Amino acid sequence: MILDNNYGAFIAPELEVSGSRQGELKGLRFAVKDVFAVAGHSSSAGNPAWLRSHRPSAAHAAAVVKLLEAGASLCGAAHTDELMYSLGGENAHYGTPVNPRGAGRIPGGSSSGSAVAVASGAVDFALGTDTGGSVRVPSAYCGVYGFRPTHGAAAMEGVIPLAPGFDTVGWMADSLELLEVVGRVLLDAGGMASEQADVTDAGGVSLSLSGITSGSGSGAAPAEDRMSRLYLPADCWALAEPSSAACLKRELSRLQATADETIENVVSAEGLKSWMDVFRELQASEIWTTHGEWIRQEQPEFGPDIAARFSWAASIAGQDHSRAAALRSEIAGRLRQLLGEDRCLVIPTVPGPAPLLGGDLQQLERNRSGAMMLSCIAGLAGLPQITLPVEGPEGLPLGLSVIGGHGQDLRLLSWVRSAWY
Repeated sequence: MILDNNYGAFIAPELEVSGSRQGELKGLRFAVKDVFAVAGHSSSAGNPAWLRSHRPSAAHAAAVVKLLEAGASLCGAAHTDELMYSLGGENAHYGTPVNPRGAGRIPGGSSSGSAVAVASGAVDFALGTDTGGSVRVPSAYCGVYGFRPTHGAAAMEGVIPLAPGFDTVGWMADSLELLEVVGRVLLDAGGMASEQADVTDAGGVSLSLSGITSGSGSGAAPAEDRMSRLYLPADCWALAEPSSAACLKRELSRLQATADETIENVVSAEGLKSWMDVFRELQASEIWTTHGEWIRQEQPEFGPDIAARFSWAASIAGQDHSRAAALRSEIAGRLRQLLGEDRCLVIPTVPGPAPLLGGDLQQLERNRSGAMMLSCIAGLAGLPQITLPVEGPEGLPLGLSVIGGHGQDLRLLSWVRSAWY
């Protein structure tokens, strides 16, 4: 079947791998962000120098294998921002996929092509990666369902990394039912790191998460499809544009109807700007550890915004990040204790609709900062988050997010599906 690439979602629309003839996903088609290994395919990671300097993959990524075994067929490699280091979706080398549900608006990144592939109907679902929001943001901007799992719950083998201490495999679909089925295929309780172990980032900083109450594990069936408490953090909702917040809050009743209580709170005692700064510092340290040597050797040409981020990452390489690491550990502990197994945060996914294409870099950076102050919450604590499409001002897509307890991925997916409809 010829793949529809009218919206420019794909860098390799010709890429096809047939799935098995049986399984939960039999007969469905999926795309992969062009950072997942597919045997015989050379991934670009959104940059021509990366494509030139890397050989074709010898085997499929672990997530791709699981989906193929479950009956889905791979159809196309989708565009990504350069080395996944952006939330915008505008690529200086390969162009920008067209947002099918936001005319003249950016699609969001870095899983831009994956979101557009789903929103345009070219495939049934798509794989992306989410480090700082790269599944959640484009899902919100393009009006599709998106899921970032508990860190470590979905296998990252065969995926080009960005910052391993934050990287997750994520996925997008146009229905909650399919989003959950894909989750049941991909989530792996055995692949999750022990709660009592220290986590060490790529910069060598130890992030002690010992003593944090563990969930039941992402691969296990949820005890029940219910949440005892919804938290509405005022500091998160204050970041939303007023007209967007009004649209999102109209949909809250769907979730509140199947929870025991709703409580307004403040999630960040230090302020979400401080949390974002911690996230950016630790992420940049890991990014330079991961890709700095390749950048020094290959001297790739980056778009202006991506080049500026890598330059900043290089400037902080080798510095002492222990203070940021300690605050991250404290934040993770607080959030995991707050949410436990059956409580969740409900927040805007992004402050407002997708920015217009071709905006100036300063405006785009302001939009990126607002989105990151919201997306860093799950990132810092390694929590699962689902984003739900909501119609916003002038009919433009928005995202309403639910963040669940650590390891409570399937409970979250199941509860949101039953509550949303």
